[in-house]
Amino acid sequence: MVLDEPGKPLRPAELPDPEPARGQVLVSVSACGVCRTDLHVVDGELKLPPAHDRALLGRAAREGDPQLPLVLGHQIVGRALHGGGRFAPGDRIGVPWLGWTDGECRYCRSGRENLCDRARFTGYTLDGGYAQLAVADERYCVPIPEGYEDVQAAPLLCAGLIGYRALRLAGDAERLGLYGFGASAHIVAQVARHQGRRVFAFTRAGDEAAQSLALELGAEWAGDSTGPAPEELDAAIIFASAGELIPSALRASAKGATVVCAGIHMSDIPSFPYELLWNERVVRSVANLTRRDAEEFMALAPRVPVRTEVEVYPLEEANRALERLRAGQVRGAAVLSISGS
Repeated sequence: MVLDEPGKPLRPAELPDPEPARGQVLVSVSACGVCRTDLHVVDGELKLPPAHDRALLGRAAREGDPQLPLVLGHQIVGRALHGGGRFAPGDRIGVPWLGWTDGECRYCRSGRENLCDRARFTGYTLDGGYAQLAVADERYCVPIPEGYEDVQAAPLLCAGLIGYRALRLAGDAERLGLYGFGASAHIVAQVARHQGRRVFAFTRAGDEAAQSLALELGAEWAGDSTGPAPEELDAAIIFASAGELIPSALRASAKGATVVCAGIHMSDIPSFPYELLWNERVVRSVANLTRRDAEEFMALAPRVPVRTEVEVYPLEEANRALERLRAGQVRGAAVLSISGS
């Protein structure tokens, strides 16, 4: 399923089989998670930059050509089809959002590869997993832990990884607010409870399905994101892409609290009085992820154990999955089942 132009639905297409270059692995895709970031790409809210190296896409193109048509999808679970490197044929692996970094810039050399200026991203500047086959740099792939079916593992690769990084950056907060209870929050809530934190879920007004799921997963309160919190929060993570939630989260926060913005795109933040930020409150963003995040979280998930709530769609219904996600109708995470899952 490919994107020809932002603002248009994805279309089914037959593409040449991608050919892995040295250091890449060819993956038979069995499942791919559907992420809100995919919506931002489809809607043109994330621009499609020229590809730095189209050879990595597995399709011939001139240097500097726009990266369209594009195969979306960055929560890929599948089987390696060839070995010789990190993975043997038949190994079950995951391909996350971060697909390549240069390893040379000051960010990479200081352990911050998530900020690499030349980074390439699966399903955005590299073709992704809304397809039967994908290629990926094997250094950025991760083994999938046992105990998860393919469709259940897919949300771990972005919703889980970005949520885990956001939780780390929230510090050691005891009272944690989660704004927007979708794919990421329903995973983070479980990890936070495992760590002994108290979880409060903030959703759209009247979203009884999300509030019910939050309470099932250990939140002690769930309610309207624009209303008052039952207690002051030590930290908040905003997963929704609504900038107006930042002042709301600050109002709900105690002195010294951290508000973490976990999305790659957010609507404009409205002005707010300085007193909301005063008393050493902090607003910060999360950008991408590192391979260390992936290794740590994939080891942690089965120990919690994290349970993913998924709605499964066949590949050809990718547009329906995206529209349900846009409308806030997905309970937990949406996943495309592609082959063998």
